[in-house]
Amino acid sequence: MIECWRWFGPNDPTRLEDLPQVGATGVVTALHDVPPGTAWPRSDIQARKAMIEGAGLRWEVVESVPVSEAIKTQSSGCAAHMDAYRQTLAALAAEGVQTVCYNFMPILDWTRTETRAVQPHGGTAMLFDLPTFAAFDLHILAREDAAADYTEETRAAAALIHAQMEDADKRALTNMVIAGLPGANDGWTLDDVRARLAAYDDITADRLRQNLIDFLAEVVPEAERLGIRLCCHPDDPPFSLLGLPRVMSSTDDYATVLDAVPSEANGATLCTGSLGVSARFDASEFVERLGPKIHFAHLRNTSRLPSPDPARPSFFEAPHLEGDTDMVATIRALMAEESRRRAERRTDHAIPMRPDHGQELLFDRTRDSLPGYPLIGRMRGLAELRGIIAACAVQA
Repeated sequence: MIECWRWFGPNDPTRLEDLPQVGATGVVTALHDVPPGTAWPRSDIQARKAMIEGAGLRWEVVESVPVSEAIKTQSSGCAAHMDAYRQTLAALAAEGVQTVCYNFMPILDWTRTETRAVQPHGGTAMLFDLPTFAAFDLHILAREDAAADYTEETRAAAALIHAQMEDADKRALTNMVIAGLPGANDGWTLDDVRARLAAYDDITADRLRQNLIDFLAEVVPEAERLGIRLCCHPDDPPFSLLGLPRVMSSTDDYATVLDAVPSEANGATLCTGSLGVSARFDASEFVERLGPKIHFAHLRNTSRLPSPDPARPSFFEAPHLEGDTDMVATIRALMAEESRRRAERRTDHAIPMRPDHGQELLFDRTRDSLPGYPLIGRMRGLAELRGIIAACAVQA
C-alpha cells in the first residue's frame, strides 16, 4: 500500500518538509482556495506539485475536487460546473495526478458535535452525539418538521440538553455543526443554513442518487480518457441529518452507483471510519465485493455509543486499532486485492491509503491543528497501520 498523509496546503500547521519523518511517501491534498464549480488553474496545480516534490514526496491523491451544490441539485449553473470539473481533471492529468477523491453529500461535508471530547487516557477525540445534534436541529435551527425525524426518546433527550445550555453553549454547538458545511468559513448564519436546506425540499434519495449517476455519466468518460481514477467518499456519518438524503452510506449504495456507470475510472474511496459507524457495515465484505474499484482507502476507526435511535448511533473517533472496525481483517483484504491486481498486471496495483483522523495526544493538545488532523495522533495511527501491513506481508 502507498502510505500517504493528508496535508492542507501551506497553511497546514504540519510542515510539508517534516512529512518524511512520519513515514509517509505520498501526499493527499487539494487546492482548497478554489471555489466549487470553478476550474483549477494548471499553473496552481504545477506550483502545488512542485512544493510536494521539493520535499521529496509525491502528490498521490487529490482530496477533494468538490462537487458543487448546483451539480448535486441539478440547478442553475450545473452545466458550466460540469465543464469546469472536466477542465480540472484535464489539468490534473496533465501534471500526472491520477487519483481524485470527491463526495456527494448534500450541504453537509462531515458532522460532529464536539471536536475535543476528553478521553480516559487524557487525550481528546472528535465525537458525534445524536441527542446533542437533535438539540441543535430541533431547538436552535428550529427546522420545520424536524420532530418527525427523531424518536420520542431522542426528542426528550434533546429538550433536556437544550434546556441546560447557556447562550455560549448554543453558539459553540452552532459553530461546530456549521464547521462541517463547505463554504461556512464565509460566515454562514442559521438563515443561510435554512436557505440551503430549502434547495433540497423536493429532492428525495432516489433523485439525489440519479443526480450522482448523471454527474458520473458526464465526467467519467473524460476521466477514463485522461487516465484519472475517480473515487467517491462515503457519507459521514452514514445516515440522514437535517432531513437531507444520503446515497453513499453502505456497500449496496456503492454497488448501485458503480454498476450504473461501469468504468475503471468510476471507483470508491473506502473510508472505514465513516461507513463503520453503521453496525451493519463489514469492511472486509466491501473489499471482497468492490475491491477492483477501490482507488483510495481512509483507514480510521470509530466506536459506537449508546443512542436513543439504533439506526443513528452516537460515536467517537477511536484509536485506529481499537474501534468497531476490524482493521487487521480490512488491511488483509486490501492486500489480497493488491495481489490480485499484480497478477492482472494492473499499473494501479498499490492502493494509496492514509491514517484518517486521529486523537489529540501529548503536545497535539497545545498546538494548533485542524479538527481530526493532529500530528501525533495520526503518526500513532500510521505506525500501527504500517505494523499490520508488515505483519500481513510476512504471513503472505
